[in-house]
Amino acid sequence: MRHLKLLQQVSEIARAGSIRQAAENLNITASAMNRKVHDLEEEIGTPLFERRARGVKLTAAGELFVHYARSQIADADRLSSQVEDLRGMRRGPVNIGCSQALALDFLPSQIGSFRKENPRLVFDVQVMDHNAAINALIDYDVDLALVYRATIRPAVRILKSAPQRLAAILRADHPLAQKQTLRLSDCVSYPLALPHPTLGGRQILDEVIARRDFQFQVMAESNSFEMLRGLVLHGNMISLQIDIGAPREGSGHGLVTRTIDERDLPTSDLVLCQLRGRVLPVAAASFADHLMAAL
Repeated sequence: MRHLKLLQQVSEIARAGSIRQAAENLNITASAMNRKVHDLEEEIGTPLFERRARGVKLTAAGELFVHYARSQIADADRLSSQVEDLRGMRRGPVNIGCSQALALDFLPSQIGSFRKENPRLVFDVQVMDHNAAINALIDYDVDLALVYRATIRPAVRILKSAPQRLAAILRADHPLAQKQTLRLSDCVSYPLALPHPTLGGRQILDEVIARRDFQFQVMAESNSFEMLRGLVLHGNMISLQIDIGAPREGSGHGLVTRTIDERDLPTSDLVLCQLRGRVLPVAAASFADHLMAAL
């Protein structure tokens, strides 16, 4: 599979936007990489990259070729995974892009339970916003995307969806912790630590606020759910997160989760998806089955 090295080089040039940077990333000389690309362009009969003063940009033909290259690399990885599976060497890796709300509890627990029966498997988890995760799926950078409130494109196939409600995260000694379900109006008198406006749960909240006359005391914002939990614990604030990623009582961190009344906030879907038409590597397909059962 020597041709795969050239395909990987072209893919890396496209990703880096620079032949020199791609050569450094792959630990080869820029002159050798540039020569291989020139030879390939001559063989194809058209330029793949537009050379500029600061790097390169894909031509229309280059975009087609990079998509072909990445699909071939993915197929080779799948073949390698299947061969290893036949030999009892299911190592992976399983490449996943996930929303940050899944990164603290849900996805680590699922990886942990899956590895009990598949201890040789390796995981590569990239935490990113929903749009970046879908882009990574389309670019063959990840096998699976597990994201909340994603904009699904025709190239993406949904394997499983699960409606999610927003929940409030509070300190166990917070006055509102005595209630099992909260109304948004309950939270008006208390300081809030909210997710960044680019995140799906915050977008739902902002849409509701725009329609109703709530005057919240937003004292902090962050794109880190770990930071938001810290603000809840140490600043006695209230934060919001989708229910599946919220902390559970009895976990020893001093936080509790209370659902928001569905009359105040609508549900939105958490989706597990893959690239349409792509046959996943055995390890990724097995873990997808595991996640679908969990969802």
